[in-house]
Amino acid sequence: MNTTNNKEYFMNNIKKIGLTALAGSLVTMGSATAGEMSVSGAINVTLGYGNLSGNSSRAIGSDRDVSFTGGGELDNGTTFSMNTTLDDDYAVSGSTTTITTPSMGSFHIGVGYGLQSGKYDEEVPQAYEQISDAKQTMANLVGNYMDGNAISYTSPTFDIMGAQVRLDAGYAPTAADAGFGDGANDAHNATYGEGTELGLTISYDALKVGVYGTERETSIPNSNTTSGQEIGDEFNGAWYVTYSMGPVSIGYSETYMDAGVTADDSSSVNSSVVERTAGGIFTGEQLSIAFNVNDNMSISYTTSDETYDTQDHAATAVTTDDDVTESVDAIQVAYSMGGMSIKAYNMEVTNPDQDDDAADASITEIALGFAF
Repeated sequence: MNTTNNKEYFMNNIKKIGLTALAGSLVTMGSATAGEMSVSGAINVTLGYGNLSGNSSRAIGSDRDVSFTGGGELDNGTTFSMNTTLDDDYAVSGSTTTITTPSMGSFHIGVGYGLQSGKYDEEVPQAYEQISDAKQTMANLVGNYMDGNAISYTSPTFDIMGAQVRLDAGYAPTAADAGFGDGANDAHNATYGEGTELGLTISYDALKVGVYGTERETSIPNSNTTSGQEIGDEFNGAWYVTYSMGPVSIGYSETYMDAGVTADDSSSVNSSVVERTAGGIFTGEQLSIAFNVNDNMSISYTTSDETYDTQDHAATAVTTDDDVTESVDAIQVAYSMGGMSIKAYNMEVTNPDQDDDAADASITEIALGFAF
């Protein structure tokens, strides 16, 4: 009897059995987690006139974004998806994983611009862009420190006495607005600690109301007392109401930002003010009306006022009212033809960056866009 041949025969059969079992397990796993991947994108070519430093600029710009989306469904009905968006430099501008359960709502993990706060800031009807596209506003910054490596939750929509109610919440262990990929984690931040956020949206027929608040801890309070500043925990808030009447939509929003920084008022009024750096409180309001001319064309008008209050804590504080208001008036129009659109806005800015000495600005943009 040839034991060598018998051994080879036995081992070959074992290999066949093992490969068959492995192939069967892979098929089973594939059917349980089957998914798909899609790619979408947008291209915008813009022509801009004017800027915030002399109204003399004229330039052509471009914006290209590509998004990769994939996901699948588990046997219990839970779905999972991921979305990664690349900007013009092919850098990751946002990457989020979403897990949606059949009855408990959705969980979002990762880096995403305005993942929860974006549902509440500047939430008034506009034909083209939020006004922060031309001039960075405090309203656009509300809660943006929660954009990096946070986990958030969106509840199912509940029907309460005919109204549709949704809850949003979020938590960031380090609310420093820094995102990391490839499994990396936020490094220790000497200034900022954890952040939390909570939002509520109520819709009833054509009426919609949203309320949002967020807070982040300061790891080392009073760190800048040598420069006349005191730093504490930060609180941001926003609320809005919108109403639609056929082709007409109107909206009103208020925002609030207290970065926990107080300082003397020597740097205010006659110089630019930087949110979260300047000592004081920022409050803002936006009012907007939009009209859908037809299925393809819409126009809107938005007015915004953001006021900076120095909140001087010094014993030698100047008693005069040094509050400064930055005002923006915007007219927008948009026309779409399938995957192509032509959009434009004109924005008039008074007291840019809450600076009384800054020249008024007029900013105009015309954009040709394609979506795929």
